[in-house]
Amino acid sequence: MGLASEKEIAGAPEGMAPTHEILPEESKTGGNVRCFFRLQGGRLAPCEPNQAVIIAYTSPTIDDEAELQEQYNIDYHTLQSSLDPDELSRLEIEPDHAAIIFKRPKSFCAGDNFLLKLTSTGMFAYENYLVIVMADDSPIFEGRVPFPVQSIHDVILRLLYQSTMHFEGHLKAINMLSDSLERRINTSLENRYLLNMFALEKSLVYIVNSITSNGALLERMKATAEKLGFNADQVGVLDDLIIENQQCLRRADIHTQVLGNLMGTRASIVSHNLNQLIKKFTIWMVAIMLANLVISIFSMNVALPFPMEEQGWPFVAINIIALMMAALVFWLSRIKKW
Repeated sequence: MGLASEKEIAGAPEGMAPTHEILPEESKTGGNVRCFFRLQGGRLAPCEPNQAVIIAYTSPTIDDEAELQEQYNIDYHTLQSSLDPDELSRLEIEPDHAAIIFKRPKSFCAGDNFLLKLTSTGMFAYENYLVIVMADDSPIFEGRVPFPVQSIHDVILRLLYQSTMHFEGHLKAINMLSDSLERRINTSLENRYLLNMFALEKSLVYIVNSITSNGALLERMKATAEKLGFNADQVGVLDDLIIENQQCLRRADIHTQVLGNLMGTRASIVSHNLNQLIKKFTIWMVAIMLANLVISIFSMNVALPFPMEEQGWPFVAINIIALMMAALVFWLSRIKKW
């Protein structure tokens, strides 16, 4: 199956994609969003539906899913796979289109409690247009890519490149978060920061799995490049994407090993900090008990050998002895390094 280049698209009739009843360049129905783009001068420009060669469905409703199945002949299972965050990346070639499902990270928010989530996105490439199905409202096209975007094939490569760069950004964020948590764990007495570390470690496991899945997808796309209609330059870009994905995977493996190998050490640090605090409290308790013992002996168990009437020095002397006993405990703890 081959896809059209920019020149072929420019010369094609206006009704390239199935006609929509919605006319604005971006329409919202219920909780979903539809975006329409066309290729103009090597760039993606928003346009009206009847001029679109790229149609993006965000958070599709039941009606949208029915429309995708009827108008675009998308298999129900494949459509649901593009919305399933647990689905692995894969490529399926149908008689009239190619279905490409890939993994990408979701935008991080504070409510996730250091758990970086992932999602799936579906690209359905037809002869003259491309349909994108997303489960969330993340930006579709953002940033720049190191290759020109002049055809639908380039749009597909751009989305895959953006996914790899998003994973790179998440790995940098995980590194920064783990460094920050390490500094807090060194002085922490609670398990909250350890639980955050466990969440990061769990996120890394899913990220490694997703990057590996995307790598298998890129390899299969390269193997079927001729059938998909990629030219020599685009195959070269695909090779670069495979290398970028492999480097990203190696970095993710390194972060996973570091977090996993040091997790027991960090737990020991929290336990050690707690033991140190208990030791300090124990020394204080011993010092207070000895001082209390001195006062109890003189006030309860023996008769005072000091005259008590109109003189306050016996009281002061007893308290000085008690304080000296407490100081002796602290001095011994310092000398013995308790």
